Amino acid sequence: MKIIKLNAIDSTNTFLKNMVSKVVVDDFTVVVAKTQTKGRGQMNSEWVVEEGKNLTFSVFSRFSDLDVENHKYLSFCISLSVYEALKELDLPSLSIKWPNDILSGNKKLGGILIENTLKGSKIVSSVVGIGINVNQDSFSKNLPNASSVKKILGKEFNLETLLESILMRLKNYHTILERKEYSLLEEAYLKRLYKKNVPTMFKNSQNILFMGKIIGVSKSGNLQIELENETIQEFGLKEVSFATL
Repeated sequence: MKIIKLNAIDSTNTFLKNMVSKVVVDDFTVVVAKTQTKGRGQMNSEWVVEEGKNLTFSVFSRFSDLDVENHKYLSFCISLSVYEALKELDLPSLSIKWPNDILSGNKKLGGILIENTLKGSKIVSSVVGIGINVNQDSFSKNLPNASSVKKILGKEFNLETLLESILMRLKNYHTILERKEYSLLEEAYLKRLYKKNVPTMFKNSQNILFMGKIIGVSKSGNLQIELENETIQEFGLKEVSFATL
């Protein structure tokens, strides 16, 4: 495993993708930055971090036989790797908010951005960006649900140690993915899914409120919510959110 450490970069994902486009990159090459000036989250949302206080890194990995239709299992692997590394720190009420945000209670600690390279019906490689709020003390008022490991547990943590813990789990889950042990991944992910089977108020993309409960993730990776009339509806990214009352 090759680890490239940078002081400042616009985005570790962008840096690694550019690198992959120009040279042959070893499997599990990791790019870590002390700070990102243009960090990205899902759907091009911005990921802002304080310099030297958090983990911001990207990992390049190849796959021998991963069908595009099974892309959700890759997301499961990465979410579970981060979840399990943070779980070792004894964070309370840890969960995975679909598709791959990491929460402690209702506070967001980290996010994941997966960018795949396709060849026909196969995912041949991925650049996975992971951002975790570790030792940051304060956050923008525009991010009321953002928090950090330090804010929750009251002490600082070693970034290198946490990085090693996540990377070790990523390699283990990569092996499980290559073995196509999909049911094992699905079971582990759903067990840790935020608000699963809990009656909850949601809001759709038209800002219409409705009651339902999360029951799973569809084959295509959409969130499955059972409505009050017992029908099941699927939602893609940004098509549904938890309503704040």
